Amino acid sequence: MKRAIPVVVLSIAGLVPVWRYEPSTGTTTTTTESASTPSASSASGSSGTSSGTVVKGTTLKTEKGPVQVQVTFDGDRITAVKMLQQPNHPQTTAAVPKLIAETLKAQSADIDTVSGATITSDGYKKSLQAAIDSNDSSSKSSASPSASSSATAAASQTVSGSTVNTSKGAVQVQATFEGDRITAVKMLQQPNHPQTTAAVPKLIAETLKAQSADIDTVSGATITTDGYKESLQAAIDAKG
Repeated sequence: MKRAIPVVVLSIAGLVPVWRYEPSTGTTTTTTESASTPSASSASGSSGTSSGTVVKGTTLKTEKGPVQVQVTFDGDRITAVKMLQQPNHPQTTAAVPKLIAETLKAQSADIDTVSGATITSDGYKKSLQAAIDSNDSSSKSSASPSASSSATAAASQTVSGSTVNTSKGAVQVQATFEGDRITAVKMLQQPNHPQTTAAVPKLIAETLKAQSADIDTVSGATITTDGYKESLQAAIDAKG
């Protein structure tokens, strides 16, 4: 009986390491879950980078500094606008969010000028319009050829009007027609003047509405308006 007691004691002592190391399984599980978390979050972050077509507008040199916008399109829809260049001025900084918000709402460059930031607003709208025109051109050129698209291309015609030399500078427009209907007007040349920049979107909007060169003169831009109408009429006459 005296020999049996040590054997029992050793047997009990041998079970102690098993009880002590058994919880290590839970520690391994916790480490695995922690390692998997970053991969899930990084995948979520990468999904936000995919977007539509990104187009840069022209750079406008204004009295306050250069202005250039970058526009993201989903088809013809404007989904985002980013300023690539802008004057380093408090009024510009305050105006930019308003201009972008108005653009997303109007889905065009036909937006109001922000009070106190007229020069920046005019440059913004012109750069934005250039990006919109570029996207329109890209959309048309990248369309897959078909019988219907060929018919549309045949019906569409782009005509440049004559260059009108005014006391403020040269004025020239380019008009796009579908049949007899004016579908787009683009300025090829215009005076580098704030009043001209502000007047152009209004002239184009009035042209698309009137479907002719018989439109009202924009107040404060009489010379540019007269040159615009003369060049536009020449384009209409050349189209025939």
